[in-house]
Amino acid sequence: MGSVADSPPKGGFGLVLQNPYLCGVATFSTLGGLLFGYDQGVISGVITMESFGARFPHVFMDSGTKGWFVSTLLLAAWLGSLANGPIADRIGRKFSINLAVVIFVVGSAIQCSAMDIPMLFAGRAIAGLGIGMLTMVVPLYISEVSIPEIRGGLVVVQQLSITIGILVSYWIDYGTNYIGGPRCAPNVPYTGGTPSARTFNAYHDVPPSGCTGQSEASWRLPLAIQIVPAIVLGVGMLFFPDTPRWLLMKERDDDSLRALSKLRRQSRDSPLVMNEYLEIKASIMLENTYAKDHFPNLSGFRLHLAQYMTFLTTWSRFKRLAIGCCVMFFQQFMGCNAMIYYAPTIFGQLGLDGNTTSLLATGVYGIVNCLSTLPALFWIDKVGRRPLLMAGATGTCISLVIVGGILGGYGSHLMDHKSAGWAGIAFIYIYDINFSYSFAPIGWVLPSEIFNLSIRSKAISITTSATWMCNFVIGLVTPDMLDSITWGTYIFFAAFCLLALAFTFFCIPETRGKTLEDMDLIFGDTAAHEEKKRIKHIEAELRGAPIEEEDLKESLDQHRETV
Repeated sequence: MGSVADSPPKGGFGLVLQNPYLCGVATFSTLGGLLFGYDQGVISGVITMESFGARFPHVFMDSGTKGWFVSTLLLAAWLGSLANGPIADRIGRKFSINLAVVIFVVGSAIQCSAMDIPMLFAGRAIAGLGIGMLTMVVPLYISEVSIPEIRGGLVVVQQLSITIGILVSYWIDYGTNYIGGPRCAPNVPYTGGTPSARTFNAYHDVPPSGCTGQSEASWRLPLAIQIVPAIVLGVGMLFFPDTPRWLLMKERDDDSLRALSKLRRQSRDSPLVMNEYLEIKASIMLENTYAKDHFPNLSGFRLHLAQYMTFLTTWSRFKRLAIGCCVMFFQQFMGCNAMIYYAPTIFGQLGLDGNTTSLLATGVYGIVNCLSTLPALFWIDKVGRRPLLMAGATGTCISLVIVGGILGGYGSHLMDHKSAGWAGIAFIYIYDINFSYSFAPIGWVLPSEIFNLSIRSKAISITTSATWMCNFVIGLVTPDMLDSITWGTYIFFAAFCLLALAFTFFCIPETRGKTLEDMDLIFGDTAAHEEKKRIKHIEAELRGAPIEEEDLKESLDQHRETV
């Protein structure tokens, strides 16, 4: 079957660099990942700032309320990632990104201007809806505009963009922590501010924002800054085409061909463009044919529900989905986002004095997190997925056991043993290195590789929602765990790292260099091979040279015997 993938002028990133427009479209859209990472990271510093505590004492002092504040965004993001599938199919990938940006900007504006807890939580939830929508549609947009050779690499670029967002947010928190405010004179009671601020002043050591020497701008500014890249993303997307695949789904054939020609920088009658155009159209016709063949009397919501139910009724599909969801589960329960959301608190437990010092250590953590993602760009297609996952699980488990041992052994006396505290901090960084080159990027890459075409979009919507739900649970329970079981928190996450190692060894197949037909051999079915043959058949019909049914049947029978 002729396609753009069959005879590119260059391989991999060489072809992308030859086409700077395609490179720009794909890279620019990863700003959605940067927004996700920024919002993840910025909250860890905000919830430790004294001026934030003066404005919202319950969030500042109560670990349960703090957990709900962090997790509200995650729960809303889970809902946004699920809801955006039908939205993206209806209005298009491009305008779905624009809609998500508008929602995110509204939520961020409410957060940064919040005057009470309901307003703060409402802004957090609205921003979460936008974040969830972006995490679903941006990878979809990238995969549908890019060339096949570099789709896996661009998923890693998306993860790198997330880590850059985390890094930037950490250092902005550190910088704005120095923004000063008025100070109260000695022995002069503070009478301004809100009632909650005056209560906070009366019962806690940290005074309200009117007396801390720290302005409320120290936490409002970081929450407001994220609006800037969001607007840049929304405006920029207006100048990019929607995906050729979505345009063909809407039977806008001429627009699809025009968009593909623009993305590939080739004329519309170019053989490369026409081959890829016919391949996409054939795949869409395959999906439509599959639904009609297997669910002839269903349509609308009932059809979608029936297609989702096949993950439970078809064993090979269930196995693929279980692997995809378990990878996402371990990605969260190994503790990565617990570190991101509560890094200053964790560094404080390890003996760092003062919020400024903890924020500085957190900023360094962001640098380590970002740089440690880079090896995955070079190793993922050379070393393979399984070795990286097993090495990462082993390294994270050992690191967390050591940190838990240090905290358990020294307890409240850790402040008197600086060298032990610094060793604990070092192993937090080592944990981050091991996680960032393994489960962080591969958790997103693997699900995109094991599902055949007709079920991929629905399967990935389930795995994406799984990671958001697990993320929500971790964000909610971690503050209470750090308060109540302290060192046991790290042993808890280390246990899941050990389980992730065992699961990888026994259950996760190596997908490096394997086609979807190779996945059939692993999972014991013929779905991908049948799809490929049917796509060839449909594409041949589109060209006016149909393949004989006997040839198609013979090929399928041979593949079934191999499986």
